[in-house]
Amino acid sequence: MPEITYTQRGDYLIPDIILSDPPDAEPLNKYGRMRKSYLKDHKPILYNQLLLSEQLYPHLRDTGCTAMERIESMMTQLVKRDPPPSKESDQMGWVAHMNSLRYSAEEVVIAELVYE
Repeated sequence: MPEITYTQRGDYLIPDIILSDPPDAEPLNKYGRMRKSYLKDHKPILYNQLLLSEQLYPHLRDTGCTAMERIESMMTQLVKRDPPPSKESDQMGWVAHMNSLRYSAEEVVIAELVYE
């Protein structure tokens, strides 16, 4: 086990701890931030374990990437099953239909990946 060094700040000794994977290496997407908030508020023990073992941000990035991939694959399946109206003749109908499909896919993915 490596020796821990300390820096004195006033009357306190603060350990010199540096994360090997800085949290700002790659920004988190929407689903990674949602997962972080959920873990922090509802599963603080798991959140602290992941944070202290330096696995939190890789976990959040993986969750975010997986969520995006699942939403895209679900969107292609939903569009095949329930095709949208013609974009040229009914633009607003097309947008409304695609938004509805996206919200449906997003709801499933958030329930399965973010709030598990």
